[in-house]
Amino acid sequence: MKVLIANRGEIAVRIIRACHDLDIATVAVYSEADKEALHVLLADEAICIGEAPSSKSYLKISNILSACEITNADAIHPGYGFLSENSKFASICESCGLIFIGPSPEAISKLGDKSQAKAIARKAKCPVIPGTEGIVNDVNEALKEARKIGFPLFIKASAGGGGKGIRIAKSEDEFIKNFIAAQTEAQANFNNSDIYLEKMIVNPRHIEVQILADKHGNYIHLGERDCSIQRRRQKLIEESPSPIVTNSFRKRIGQAAINIAKAAKYFSAGTVEFLVDEKNNFYFMEMNTRIQVEHTVSEELTGVDLVKEQIKIARGEKLTIKQKDIDFERHVFEFRINAEDPKNNFCPSPGKLNYYIPPGGPNVRLDSACYSGYVIPPNYDSMIAKLIVKGKTRSEAIKHAIRALKEFHIEGVKTTIDFHLHMLHDENFIKGKYNLNYIDDLLQRGYKFSKKE
Repeated sequence: MKVLIANRGEIAVRIIRACHDLDIATVAVYSEADKEALHVLLADEAICIGEAPSSKSYLKISNILSACEITNADAIHPGYGFLSENSKFASICESCGLIFIGPSPEAISKLGDKSQAKAIARKAKCPVIPGTEGIVNDVNEALKEARKIGFPLFIKASAGGGGKGIRIAKSEDEFIKNFIAAQTEAQANFNNSDIYLEKMIVNPRHIEVQILADKHGNYIHLGERDCSIQRRRQKLIEESPSPIVTNSFRKRIGQAAINIAKAAKYFSAGTVEFLVDEKNNFYFMEMNTRIQVEHTVSEELTGVDLVKEQIKIARGEKLTIKQKDIDFERHVFEFRINAEDPKNNFCPSPGKLNYYIPPGGPNVRLDSACYSGYVIPPNYDSMIAKLIVKGKTRSEAIKHAIRALKEFHIEGVKTTIDFHLHMLHDENFIKGKYNLNYIDDLLQRGYKFSKKE
């Protein structure tokens, strides 16, 4: 088996390492902007697939398939982002005789469409957020539906993701303007203007469940991750277990995630995302049909290598892990270290890392593709590294995180390190009292995040 990694950055490095642990040869692909990237250096082979813009490289299906042919790769791992949830790409891989390390094209297609995904959740008897059962593209018809659902509500792109294609309507007066804006953004970002409406859950938590499923009907979950610390729907800190989740709640939400995966005939690693209201009622939101950025949290919590499991499942192997083998006796955080300036509304800060001194020691893991002298290009995501820390308890994990963040030294670009240090001294965060709107509310009040000692 030879795996081509159709991605870049830290996730490409992560996949290469998993492949090498399994004695699998690897092929890196890279754009002209990434010729000195770490994944290029670590792979057994590397091939340039185009210019810096992702539309001319990492999203260019024909170039990726040509790289497979040139290098005799027989499998493709898409990582996250780019083509990872593109059902057409997965289907083309299959038709070319390539192993796609992920779910079936049919599952990607069904679960990638928000309205179809909600229908699958209903079939699995999982609570869903009140809203339209399908798409509503006529603005007048949509307004009638909005009155039935009640305000405030979300206007969402059916093919959306990453916080794009979402508008909030708090009243009828706002609805028509925001509906048209959401349609326009959806068409521009996803080439699909389909819209659906969804009741807005006030002050929710964003809780997601990691699942694994093989091609033989075996399913397990690896617990939940609390991803509520976000800015404009972009995750900044993830943790597991969630401060609000009890053992009985975990069993219920974990089983709900498995039921949805079963209803979709899903295999591979996947994440089922929920909103949890102030009374701890959970509602299905969506399912991500790929490995996620924060998969590392579940790996450190449970000791299961999710990327290796993805590869084994793609090869047709059965899961050897049983649900009874999984325990949740530790606490894990992940901090996204981005090239952004928290003091300036998280403005992107690409550039050269004049020096890069990462932390280490017990209970610390760092996933990164950066090094001193590396230039962070402006063409892609601003992530520099993912800092993952663990402890026997949440308070111990917080202490380890503070130590690791203080050891992390980067010069040349602005980073989110000070933001994370600030949050680890925030009284509400320490007590686990936060929700999905916590950071945005602070920013709206003109809050400036600075390091706290």
